[in-house]
Amino acid sequence: MTNKTKKILNGLTISAIGLGVGLTLTSCDLDGLLSSLQPSSSSDNQTQKPGQIDGDIHESIIYDDFQIHSLELGNEYAGDCTYIKAGDVDILIDAGSRKGSATTIKKYLDKYVTDGKLEYVIATHAHQDHIAAFVGNKKGNTRDGILYQYEVGTIIDFNYTNSTAQIYEDYLDARDNLISKGTKHYTAGDCFNNKNGAAQTYHLTDLVDMQILYNKYYYETSSDENNYSVVTLFTYKGETERNFFLSGDLEKEGEEALAEYYSRNDTPTLPKVTYYKAGHHGSKTSSNAELLEMIQPEIVTVCCCAGNKEYTQNIDNTFPTQDMIDRVAKYTDRVYVTSLFDEITDDYASMNGDIIVSVSGKNIGISTTNNLTKLKDTEWFNELIWVIDVKGEAQSSTEGTAGAYQRPRRIMPEEWK
Repeated sequence: MTNKTKKILNGLTISAIGLGVGLTLTSCDLDGLLSSLQPSSSSDNQTQKPGQIDGDIHESIIYDDFQIHSLELGNEYAGDCTYIKAGDVDILIDAGSRKGSATTIKKYLDKYVTDGKLEYVIATHAHQDHIAAFVGNKKGNTRDGILYQYEVGTIIDFNYTNSTAQIYEDYLDARDNLISKGTKHYTAGDCFNNKNGAAQTYHLTDLVDMQILYNKYYYETSSDENNYSVVTLFTYKGETERNFFLSGDLEKEGEEALAEYYSRNDTPTLPKVTYYKAGHHGSKTSSNAELLEMIQPEIVTVCCCAGNKEYTQNIDNTFPTQDMIDRVAKYTDRVYVTSLFDEITDDYASMNGDIIVSVSGKNIGISTTNNLTKLKDTEWFNELIWVIDVKGEAQSSTEGTAGAYQRPRRIMPEEWK
């Protein structure tokens, strides 16, 4: 084994799939690891084995240089919570989906945030499924919300809101409580314009930058609360530069304005990205073609409970939507979803579970707490793929009672066939 290989691999963490257990490697473990990481000779690459290599992507590996975690939130509802570890710097973007999720999130964070401090917290916009766990539930005279449980260095949030909900008022109370204790507070507009002590780019480590990207709705109002979302880009400047893009719940008009801004001659273009957290939980109104054409993601995570009719009874609009899947499929089949809704129990189960994408040198690691099955290979996705009958009419792949075809849920994108 070369010294270069030892340098890349030493200090990795392997997560035991299904158990969420980590094992830190020492140098004596490396030869065995290298053996396990050899590419499979099998021609069936649809479901890869733990430890396999796909180019620079290593499955079941967590690297220490930079990590981005898409969290399950302990219930059947859609919501965002993304934990980011850049060296010793801890960042939390959003804390949904309900107040009770604070307990789930804190239990997860405490494995990583060992000093009790989040250097940066970002609240993308004022919807419950993004800020409720910042507030948490009352316990006597205190709350168990994330903003009450950790010291926070800097909090960055949205410029505008249309919200009159109590959860927004509770968020302001939690934020203002932190500010009174010395936490710095900036809006995304402050950051993008380098105003009031804020910065557009934060140098988190020698290798990692966090950038607050442009959004026209930092500066003008929208009838859709989602468009106020704070948009971020993380750049890892290692042996191979890697970019990680998160846009909250930004909708079509916001995405199109963002893409137009970064296509101008007087601004740098958006880079291709290793990682994209699918906008608005995989809705049909986000992850639009104009944006995807610029970022061309390699890995996509969808933070939702697949198939839940929380916001709509129209099954075509439940997350993740067919429209989003079709658009993303042009660029990658590595789409992972946190949770799965069970219509029988009216509850949730893990699909991929908590999803961790990490990087070191030129290597990308993917690990989950449940399994590494791609969305296109899940039973949920495939049991309702459309087929075409001899008349050219779409039918379900399964028959219901009396031979009647049941309405299908998903069509396999052409790029994934």
